[in-house]
Amino acid sequence: MITGSIVALVTPMYPNGELDWEALDQLVEFHLAEGTDAIVAVGTSGESATLSVAEHCQVIKRVVAQVRGKIPVIAGTGANSTAEAVVLTQEAKAAGADACLLVTPYYNKPTQEGLYQHFAHIAKAVDIPQLLYNVPGRTAVDMLPETVARLATVTNIIGIKEATGDLARAQSIVDQCPDDFVLLSGDDATAVELILLGGKGNISVTANVAPKQMAELCRLANAGQSEQARALNNQLMSLHQALFLESNPIPVKWALSALGKIQSGIRLPLTELSSEFHEPLKLAMEQVGLVSQSRV
Repeated sequence: MITGSIVALVTPMYPNGELDWEALDQLVEFHLAEGTDAIVAVGTSGESATLSVAEHCQVIKRVVAQVRGKIPVIAGTGANSTAEAVVLTQEAKAAGADACLLVTPYYNKPTQEGLYQHFAHIAKAVDIPQLLYNVPGRTAVDMLPETVARLATVTNIIGIKEATGDLARAQSIVDQCPDDFVLLSGDDATAVELILLGGKGNISVTANVAPKQMAELCRLANAGQSEQARALNNQLMSLHQALFLESNPIPVKWALSALGKIQSGIRLPLTELSSEFHEPLKLAMEQVGLVSQSRV
């Protein structure tokens, strides 16, 4: 069910920080038209950390309604409180999400046993397919492959978004987990190599602005067409890198605004892209054939 290019969708906002529902609907339609295989609503790129619980649930419901069952919708429902993550996951199930994506509990720095108990508790509390999400660069906690392998035996924990970019780590997960456990990349630059190792797809920041290219890249990699997949990835590499000139989703929201897809709104403590990075990001966009209709 969950394979290919999965966009980590941004949450559009007006300059005053209010949510822009019309732009959200239009982004969903854009991805449906461009061949994106699935959508993550309210993940890191969707500014989950700055949305209220009510807004979080509203965005999930809106995306599910707009997708109309055409592709899977994965709801970001992780939290640093286990109880809050259960509530968000329950709300996502009620909204009709196909699966949930749960980040490791940030700031708390739980032990590996704490991580196991956290995710096992949520999986047992809510009957919906669940994906783990390991991104130690943002959370200050690293879920080791041995813990992932333990969790892979828990009913309805179906896979992981592994965002370290460490291919040895990815191989270890493939080796230790069941064949039907879904390994997804969370790092655009190394996604092709992870898929070629046995991964199933990529939860992508780059797909926000280059959805057709990322869908093709994942299709080629999943088909084992390594030479073509790597060649396309090389063409996209400058964009992958430019989208992290500052913390995600700062650059990607600026890029979407420059393309006329959304307004410039972003919530504190995140700020708009620093002016020194405008030209490097524009150049990277131009290099992959994205024509700017700049508003900024």
